[in-house]
Amino acid sequence: MKRFTLTALAFGYCLSAFAQDTPDAAAVQKIRKEGLENSKAMNIAFNLTDVNGPRLSNSPGLKKAQEWAVKQLTEWGLKNAHLEAWGTFGKGWQIDKYYAATTLPYYHAIIASPKAWTPGTNGPIKSEVILIKADSVSDLAKYKGKLSGKIIMLDQGTPLTSGTRPDFSRYADTTLAQMAAAKAGAPARQRPAGGPMADRMAQMMKMREVRAAISAMLLEEKVGLILTYARGGQGTFFTSNGASYALDAKPVSPELEVSAEDFLHIQRLLRAGKAVELEADIKTSFYDQDPQGYNVIAEIPGTDKKLKDEVVMIGGHFDSWHAATGATDNAAGSTVMMEAMRILKAIDFKPKRTIRIALWSSEEQGLFGSRGYVAKHYGDPKTMVLTPDQKKISAYYNLDNGTGKIRGVYLQGNEAAGPIFQSWLTPFNDLGATTITINNTGGTDHQAFDAVGIPGFQFIQDPADYNTRTHHSNMDTYDRLVEDDLKQAATIIASFVYNTSQREAQIPRKELPTPAPARP
Repeated sequence: MKRFTLTALAFGYCLSAFAQDTPDAAAVQKIRKEGLENSKAMNIAFNLTDVNGPRLSNSPGLKKAQEWAVKQLTEWGLKNAHLEAWGTFGKGWQIDKYYAATTLPYYHAIIASPKAWTPGTNGPIKSEVILIKADSVSDLAKYKGKLSGKIIMLDQGTPLTSGTRPDFSRYADTTLAQMAAAKAGAPARQRPAGGPMADRMAQMMKMREVRAAISAMLLEEKVGLILTYARGGQGTFFTSNGASYALDAKPVSPELEVSAEDFLHIQRLLRAGKAVELEADIKTSFYDQDPQGYNVIAEIPGTDKKLKDEVVMIGGHFDSWHAATGATDNAAGSTVMMEAMRILKAIDFKPKRTIRIALWSSEEQGLFGSRGYVAKHYGDPKTMVLTPDQKKISAYYNLDNGTGKIRGVYLQGNEAAGPIFQSWLTPFNDLGATTITINNTGGTDHQAFDAVGIPGFQFIQDPADYNTRTHHSNMDTYDRLVEDDLKQAATIIASFVYNTSQREAQIPRKELPTPAPARP
C-alpha cells in the first residue's frame, strides 16, 4: 500500500509538471494572430537600419537608435524604458565622408570602407599607389623616406575562386535530427599540441610582428592612406576595426579596407610594373565626450503578488559594424525582441512575472553590454559571488544569428529544460520549429547569463546568408531581411515569454558554474 501511495504521488507530480508546461491554446492563438497577421517587425527593422543607419559602439548612429527604441517601447506601453550605463567603453566613431577611385590607368570607383576608429585623410589626396613587399622587419629599410603623403598597399591577398555552395540555405531535416540526437557531456575536441597547427600559429605570430612594425613605420613616414585586403568576394567585403576605441589609443594611419576584386585588380597592375594612381577623400569623427556604454531596458511589470519580483528576460545586441546598416547583425534579433514585447502588449497580457527586454551595446567588441549588466545585477563569474537578484530571474532568451527563422532551441547543456521547451515548441511545429538540442552555442549575449548560473538560451536559426554574405559585411542591409522569418521568430519568442512568466516554477537550472579564471 505504501509503495502504491508513493507511486501515485510520483505519477501525480508528473501530471502536474506536464500540465503546467502544456501551452495555453487560447493564448497561443492570440499570440499567433497578432504576430503573424498584424506584425510590425519590418517597420521596426526599417527604423533601426534605413532610418538610423550604422550602429557602431558609442557612435551617434547607435545613440540615435537607442533613443528611438526607448521612445517606441514607451509608446507601446512598456514601463521604465530607459538607457542604463553598463560601464566605460571608450570612443565613438563614424564615417562622415568617403570617396576613393583609381584615376590611372583609368577611372574606377572602388568598393571599400574606412576601418573603424581610423582617422581620415585630412582633405582630398591623390597619389601613385606604392606596393609594399615586406616578409620581415628588415625589408622595411628600403622604403624609409619615400612614403610621405603616398597611398600604399601591402602585397597580400588570396586569389578568388568561384563558389560551389549557395549563399542562402536552410537547415536540412537531417542536420536538425543530428542536433536533436546530440548527447550531453560530449568532450570538446582538443587542438593538437604540435604539428601543422603549431607551425601555423608560429607563422601567424611572425606576420603580426611584421605588420606591427610596418604600421609603426608607416605612421612615422606620414603615409597618406593604407589600402588593405578585405575578406570576401563578389563585391561583398567583411569589415573590422583598424585601431583601438580606448580613450588613450595610440594614433594610426588612415586605412581603407578594400573589396577583394578591387584590391587584386590594383595589385596585379603594380606587380606587372604598371602605374596606378588613386584619389581619395575620407573624413571620420571621434566622440569621447561620454565614454560610457549603455543598454536599452524596458519592462512589462508582473502582477502576481508572489511572482512579480521575479523576471523573465529577452534580448539581443543593438550595436553593429559600420560598412552597412547592421540588418541581420543584429537589427534582426533586436527587431524580433521588440516585436515580441509589442505582441504581448497588444494582446493585453498581464504577466505573473515581470518581463524585461534588454538591447545590448558593444556586443561586437566582447559582449560588453550584457556582461556589464550581469555583473551589476547578478554576479561576477570570476568569483561566482552572486547577488540576491540572481535567484529571481527565471530565464534569459537571446536572438543573434541573422534573419533566419527559428528551428528550435540550444539548451546550453540544460537537460531539464528540454521537455519543457519541446512542449512549448509543439504549437509551432507547423512553422518549422521542432528541434531541441543539448548543444551549446557561443559568441553572443546569453553567455553572460549562463556564466553566473542563470538559464540562458539562444534559438536555433536557419543560416540564411548570414555567414556567407551579411555578417559584418557591406551587404548587411534591410534588403537581406526575410519578413516571414522575423514574424515567425517574434511569435515563437512571445509565446516562450508568456509560458515562462506564467509557469508555476522557474526554468530549471544547471549546476552552478565554478569561478571562471581570468583570461590572458
